[in-house]
Amino acid sequence: MQEAIRLAGLAAGEDEVPVGAVILRDGTQLGQGYNQNIGNSDPTAHAEIIALREACAYHQNYRLANSIIYVTLEPCLMCFTALIHARVKTLVYGASDPKSGFTLFLDEHHMDLLNHRMEVIGGIMAEQCGSQIQTFFSEKRQRGKRKWKRGN
Repeated sequence: MQEAIRLAGLAAGEDEVPVGAVILRDGTQLGQGYNQNIGNSDPTAHAEIIALREACAYHQNYRLANSIIYVTLEPCLMCFTALIHARVKTLVYGASDPKSGFTLFLDEHHMDLLNHRMEVIGGIMAEQCGSQIQTFFSEKRQRGKRKWKRGN
């Protein structure tokens, strides 16, 4: 999770929402990513999606059986679904996302209906992960919501 937090810091440095993700299997890092929606002009450029793309390219397969993803914020429904399709074994996330996290949309009954059952562990280093996001948005409000660091 420490590496995911470091990556989230890179996102914040680019004025992106600070979310980082790392995918491992058997101790080997397969992929990593951080939010790049604004910089890439891509609504799908979430940390998890970028990490999945890198891991699949590294592994040369769109399935990532027995892999673990560490992400600083509870994934949105898009990212959670992508993790299911990739057959990621375990999702470990830090801070919960009550506004757009997957748990807002999926309860235990819905999870049982999915074609792949992924172990989900939330709240790991939640305070540190949540603080990183809160600080980012607090600073953003202070400088003005639309005043991006990159000058747009």
